[in-house]
Amino acid sequence: MADQLAPVAALRQLIARSSRIVGFTGAGISTESGIADFRSPGGVWSRHEPVYYQDFLSDPAERRRYWQIRRESIPGFLAARPNAGHLALARLERMGHLLGVVTQNIDELHQRAGSRRVLEIHGTAMKVRCLDCDKRYRCEEVHARLEAGDAEPRCAGCGGILKSMTVSFGEPLPSDVWMQSAQLARQCDVFLALGSSLVVQPAASLPETALRGGARLVIVNRDPTPLDSAADLVIHAPIGETMQAVMREMGVVLPADS
Repeated sequence: MADQLAPVAALRQLIARSSRIVGFTGAGISTESGIADFRSPGGVWSRHEPVYYQDFLSDPAERRRYWQIRRESIPGFLAARPNAGHLALARLERMGHLLGVVTQNIDELHQRAGSRRVLEIHGTAMKVRCLDCDKRYRCEEVHARLEAGDAEPRCAGCGGILKSMTVSFGEPLPSDVWMQSAQLARQCDVFLALGSSLVVQPAASLPETALRGGARLVIVNRDPTPLDSAADLVIHAPIGETMQAVMREMGVVLPADS
């Protein structure tokens, strides 16, 4: 991190001067907690064709395939722990610098790190709901049924179709969450994008919304993004190490730092 000292100091300065930061997170922050990026080589979508929402609703065979994919992925979500990037955002919220977190991730690691306002634009894999009666289940409960041989779990209350509370391909984003996310992008003075490729739409439009509103754009990501040239600060480095260093410069030692 020696060659990152100047960018870290610049990010600390931006954060210290702001009380209207929005954190925006993508798969890169979760990969540092051991959750594979679905789109990367070896990820879920390199091994399985996605199940589209309408096919899930109409075709029992596609529902069984959907749950087989979930059976593979749920243990990774359950085993993951928040890293320094998640912990830093939660601490900045408590310190009054952060308005909230908008995340493309479905693992609830932000909530487990202590973040209070988390907008999950792609939903969550950690909960399951009945599409008929809206009864909710923990993913652990449904995973146990999958492991026991139930290939297409149904609602214990009404017998209806169960589905993870994630946004499937072909399924609209939750309108209320999206409206709140766009509102935060318009309100913020710093838009802090962590671990996002900034290419998946419509989520990738949020930093552009923030820029139009006059916000500073900060990108911390392993690889270049299409918005690097428009950003005020770009750091190509691990998110956890970067945010841990920023918090240390602010006099805060995160649990992962001790």
